Amino acid sequence: MKMLLYDYKTKANDQKRNGSVCFKIKGGKFMKFKKLVAGVLSMAMVLSVAVGITACGSNDTSKLVGVAMPTKSSERWIADGDNMKKQLEQKGYTVDLQYGEDNVDNQVSQIENMISKGAKVLVVASIDGSALTDVLKKAGDAGIKVIAYDRLIKGTENVSYYATFDNYKVGVQQATSLVKGLGADTKPGPFNIELFGGSPDDNNAFFFYDGAMSVLKPLIDKGTLVVKSGQVGMDKVSTLRWDAATAQSRMDNILSANYTTAKVDGVLSPYDGISIGIISSLKSVGYGKGDKKMPIVTGQDAEVASVKSIIAGEQYSTIFKDTRTLAEKCVKMVDAVFKGSEPEVNDTKTYNNGKKVVPSYLCEPVPVDKSNYKQVLIDGGYYKESDLQ
Repeated sequence: MKMLLYDYKTKANDQKRNGSVCFKIKGGKFMKFKKLVAGVLSMAMVLSVAVGITACGSNDTSKLVGVAMPTKSSERWIADGDNMKKQLEQKGYTVDLQYGEDNVDNQVSQIENMISKGAKVLVVASIDGSALTDVLKKAGDAGIKVIAYDRLIKGTENVSYYATFDNYKVGVQQATSLVKGLGADTKPGPFNIELFGGSPDDNNAFFFYDGAMSVLKPLIDKGTLVVKSGQVGMDKVSTLRWDAATAQSRMDNILSANYTTAKVDGVLSPYDGISIGIISSLKSVGYGKGDKKMPIVTGQDAEVASVKSIIAGEQYSTIFKDTRTLAEKCVKMVDAVFKGSEPEVNDTKTYNNGKKVVPSYLCEPVPVDKSNYKQVLIDGGYYKESDLQ
């Protein structure tokens, strides 16, 4: 490529014409610098105005909603985020959707950024429900309403509403499914079971566990169910960050210490990811082969891998929490806040976060097993049949 080389030296052929400095370009052509500059400046002003108009549109925060989700490692949270964003945008809101990837500091920074951007409402599914006090004070000081999404935010006055499922009922349904699968409601037993809980920094985990134990404890006391490891109580059975690998490791230890000759009949699992870890551990010592039947294993969230596992006869059941419904209820809350009206709630007694009872809307969970997954998940439009093949 040839480059134009300018001769900037003072030469006899440099001229001033009409107040413009003319530079000779090698090749003998002149360019009027003043006119060139004027043209460039004129174009710059046009671009500046255009950019300014665009920026004004993109920086309009009058309907900005910040949505903070905990992680993309669970498909249910991806579905939650997608549903929230889609439904809010359909109502004309601008959505800043962020995932903390199970790192509390990340989530705090993301929420701070949403506040600085001018969000009017925050929807927060917390990673650690007790770690957001300071950042939510900033939100409160800025007049921003906060809606806790499916995980109660604890220890702060600065949470206005809570959208969730009936989490105690989830635990009841999990335990009822375990009992049904074992036949412990009609047979004397004893049946050997093990208990797994959710993450101790998630308030929901305690509701799941307490709901389940309301069903299981009478049968344990009666001797129909036996926890052979002796590990009972959230201080012993919790699974930090709902992590499958952590659950698998704990199940490995339980099996090696307590089941070299005995047989596991059932496992209470609070979440599908944990269930997958438990099942991997069980399969590694021969369960699911020959006459060594797979124990009854529960779950929650109806994730694709676990529904496939249910169809394959490995995991026994899960609890379906329709994220479309939860997102819809939360979007209605956001919409009501923006319009200056009171959001719909159906519980004003249950969810005390240590500072206040948070007005809540509780959606209905649905138990799913091999007998009804098509009706609930496919006919209900949550999955296509091809998704589960």
